[in-house]
Amino acid sequence: MTGRIARVRGNDYRTLRPEPGFTPELTVSVVVPAYGGQDKLDLVLAALARQTYPAELTEVIVVDNGSEPPLRLPEAAPKGARLIRCPEPGRAAARNAGLAEATGEVIHWLDSDVVLTPGAIEAHMRWHHTAPYLVVTGYIRFTEAEPPAELPDDLEAHFEPAEPHTWIVDLVERTGGLTDNPQRPFSLHVGGATSVHARLVAAAGPMDDDLVLGQDTEMGYRLSQAGAVFVPEPAARAYHLGPTMRMRDKPAIDRVSHAFVADRVPAYRWLRGHPGRQWKVPYVTAVVDGTAGYDEVRASVDALLAATVPDLSVLVVGPWDTLRRERRAPLRDPALDLVLVEGHYRYDGRVRLAAAEDVDPAVPYVLRLPAGWVPEEDSLARLLDLARDEGLGLVNVLLSESAEGVVAARLERLSAFARARLVAGPGEDLDDVVDEVSGVSWVDGETYGFAAEAAAPPLGRRSAYRARAEAQAEAARLAKENERLRAQVSKWKEEAGRWRKSAVELRREVGGLRRELAAANRAAQQSLRTVVSTTMRRALRRPRD
Repeated sequence: MTGRIARVRGNDYRTLRPEPGFTPELTVSVVVPAYGGQDKLDLVLAALARQTYPAELTEVIVVDNGSEPPLRLPEAAPKGARLIRCPEPGRAAARNAGLAEATGEVIHWLDSDVVLTPGAIEAHMRWHHTAPYLVVTGYIRFTEAEPPAELPDDLEAHFEPAEPHTWIVDLVERTGGLTDNPQRPFSLHVGGATSVHARLVAAAGPMDDDLVLGQDTEMGYRLSQAGAVFVPEPAARAYHLGPTMRMRDKPAIDRVSHAFVADRVPAYRWLRGHPGRQWKVPYVTAVVDGTAGYDEVRASVDALLAATVPDLSVLVVGPWDTLRRERRAPLRDPALDLVLVEGHYRYDGRVRLAAAEDVDPAVPYVLRLPAGWVPEEDSLARLLDLARDEGLGLVNVLLSESAEGVVAARLERLSAFARARLVAGPGEDLDDVVDEVSGVSWVDGETYGFAAEAAAPPLGRRSAYRARAEAQAEAARLAKENERLRAQVSKWKEEAGRWRKSAVELRREVGGLRRELAAANRAAQQSLRTVVSTTMRRALRRPRD
């Protein structure tokens, strides 16, 4: 790839358009950690030898993770395949050992029980030739067929029927192929058959071998933070020989995995429901200039610590290592404000004093807040909602504007800035590139609750508890009153029903009486006519004098 690096907005990789007839140029290292299972490994290596991607551009590294008896390379293995040994137990350690030996421009993770179809690696590499920041995952099908002694020519005929990787298929389908602003596209990074550009791996770092389980997901998260775009590729097909450990015992696997992953992957918000916990990687880090004055710094930091987002750390930047406290005349110390800031926050677990800005790259969001500006308790949460819902890489908060210039706070999504740095050309403004790959927005500080000074002291935990208890009691009272009114309305409806029934019966009685009265009137009129007629006939019969 030469010239301008292709740019993807969010995770919408559809703009890359890989060409079927591309010219292979990139080298790929296939890293296969293995523990026992020589019969399956033989099939995996035989399938690698059949790949359509050029063999001279493919490096295969098998890592024996302490197997007894030791593993060996079969005759059917690709030419030049290497076998190394890693005595330290664990798949993460084995993959890292293979990674340390890899020389390819792309790293292809492959489990030792996953048999690739012949065009699988080529399907992966077609994408990697379009951009240097992709993570590509193939489609694995799980077969219960007995592993053959030799790899059959027709894999489908032997291994089908097989079951798809339902979880990945569902994730891809419900997110438009991971293009509809998915919140956690890194979940696609599974080690069975996934390839990653080596430049991304170098930025994100190797697998975390402190984790018991969940290493794939945690590394996928760090790759996302490094600027990765995640691509599902249906043409990169493979067969998993038998079910995975997760398929066999998912609840137990999740129980163990979540206990460790929660500390390292802030994007899994449902694992961080506790209102007071601190985590290894916070969801957001706020950066405040510690040299701006004690009162200003304290106003901003204290407001941040009282925010409705407890999953937060505050980095106060200042020359803390230069402080020499004045003991005889402390009030005349020229660095008194710095001394006060340092003394006030030295032992706060959520505040870190640093001489230079060194935010953990695994933190999803960074808020840069000018000292002296005070957000309301829910201001940060509202900004985070805006950035997440609209997929923004930067939200600028206009605090004030005057002839001297503009004062603004900034909420930055680190993964968007990492992507921007990957694709930015010489001299390009990084914010402009972030706008192109993720989106930038300006909002009014007053609208989002930012002020030059605190309007009211932060609501303490006890006060918040009491307010919540009172609100719950009031909600319970209103719910009870609502039920009472509902019952009264039901009673009124029943009475109204009875009244309507009585009215209907009365109308029927009145109607009957009216009919009887009409009949009586008709009978009376008939009798009267009869009497008149008889009287007249009699009168006519009388002789006249």
